[in-house]
Amino acid sequence: MSRRDYKVSELVGMIERGDLQLPEMQRKYVWTQTKVRDLLDSLYRDYPSGLILTWQPPHDADVETRAFAVDTDREDDSKPKLLLLDGQQRLTSLSSILRGEPVTVKDRKTPVEILFNLDHPEALTFITEVHDEERDEDAEDQDSADLDPMVKVNQRAFVVHSNPVAALPNWVKVTDVFKMSDVDLIEAAGVTELRDPRYKKYSERLQRVRAIKDYIYRAEELEPAKSYEEVTEIFVRVNSLGAKLRGSDLALAQITAKWRGSLRQFEKYQAEVARRGFALDLGVHLRSLIAMTTGQSKFLTVGSLHQKALESGWERSRRAFDFAVDFVTKSLHIDSPTLLSSPLLLITTAFWANQRGFEIDPAEAAEFRRWFLIANFKGRYSRGSSESILDQDLAVLRNSGGAAELFQRLTQQMGRLDFTAADLDGRTTQSGVFKAMFLVFKSRGAADWATSLPISPKLANKADKIEFHHVFPKKYLERAQHGILDTAINDIANLAFISSTTNKKITDKAPVDYRSNYPASALEAQLVRFAEWGDTADSFESFKEKRREAIVSLLNDYVGEKN
Repeated sequence: MSRRDYKVSELVGMIERGDLQLPEMQRKYVWTQTKVRDLLDSLYRDYPSGLILTWQPPHDADVETRAFAVDTDREDDSKPKLLLLDGQQRLTSLSSILRGEPVTVKDRKTPVEILFNLDHPEALTFITEVHDEERDEDAEDQDSADLDPMVKVNQRAFVVHSNPVAALPNWVKVTDVFKMSDVDLIEAAGVTELRDPRYKKYSERLQRVRAIKDYIYRAEELEPAKSYEEVTEIFVRVNSLGAKLRGSDLALAQITAKWRGSLRQFEKYQAEVARRGFALDLGVHLRSLIAMTTGQSKFLTVGSLHQKALESGWERSRRAFDFAVDFVTKSLHIDSPTLLSSPLLLITTAFWANQRGFEIDPAEAAEFRRWFLIANFKGRYSRGSSESILDQDLAVLRNSGGAAELFQRLTQQMGRLDFTAADLDGRTTQSGVFKAMFLVFKSRGAADWATSLPISPKLANKADKIEFHHVFPKKYLERAQHGILDTAINDIANLAFISSTTNKKITDKAPVDYRSNYPASALEAQLVRFAEWGDTADSFESFKEKRREAIVSLLNDYVGEKN
């Protein structure tokens, strides 16, 4: 293995020319906006930011490649390419920024800008927080909650773009730093005199930002003598030790090493299923493939599978997964993954259909339908080790068991299969029982209270998008009951589903003031019975209690369970 130092600008140039490419085993660009921000801050301060790992394959090697998430120019595909094994996220981000382009990041449809603070403190004034669990990083700064937001922002050299911060004269877009002159940027910051002490400081800091292109990365290059399979093993080990990739990413690397070109097939099918309304992570489809090939769902067995077994398993997986999507949309009227407590339910359904050879009598289909609904509403695969629980169910089906045996497993886990008021206590909007509320209200013909459009997770217009709404609005309750807890207000027995526009019209009005604006039938479809249960703050607790009992009764009727 050889070592070589590269400037960031050299690596970006290699990407643009197509001299540095991604092997098929690489995952897609998935960084969040705050990671892009922190990378720039580290390079600006000349902190270490990791090594780069590459491989120079033999000229005649049969290696599938995939595109970077930035525009590249592949003029000469006959020239030997260097393949990037570790460093994709960093170099993709830097490639966009150095070319003066916003960065497209995970879970955002529009690219993001990073802003630079010309007046940042010279010394580091914040400590990066470490979190055990993955969290939503779209919020710009979640640390130092006791500080005023703008105080926190001004402690940083770089932040994710927001309109209020961008409007401040001392903040500039990082992309502009690589496109505009110092004079233009400094004048835009309100400094017009060379004698102004800020002029020198700002100019020096802008040069430090541009010096990011000269930051040196140490690259370790694997020699051409190594086989693609051995390179894949190195890739898996490096990323396993660093805990950078999920099991599905590492499994994908091993699968593509054995079955060249398979990634294109996987992504094509993923897109087909997404067009049917189920945009799912590629890992779900890979887990379905493993289940059909091995009879269990864990990725540990991938290394022992041969190409023919994978190809055969993929054909079965596609057929069975198509059935699963048809089953949930046609038989259960679930038309979006947002109504599933876990996408693993689709794998169980696919495996069940495959084991039956797609010949299922109506009685068994009805029982499986009931199992699916209860497992979904109770969160069968949302508690404990989801893989192990899924494997228990696959083992039942693999051994010729059916819905009765699946119900036994579910009862062992949950204790009881019917719903009680306790099942709603403390549940969040991410829980299976909240999704169950949406589904059963939808089955009753629930519609937006103003437009009469049926509630659906798929309404096209932003104004019609369905949101959950506090039946007793939060601000109203806070005014009427000083000191009321958020947990009491956010109880799902106080939530209903209406459009964004209708929600804004209600705002903080008391139910007694807004209820007459909407048809009683529309309120009843979501078990909102003001006339019977009260519509003022002093009836709030009893309203929740009675509505909770009514929801529970409705859920039990829907799934065929008795109290």
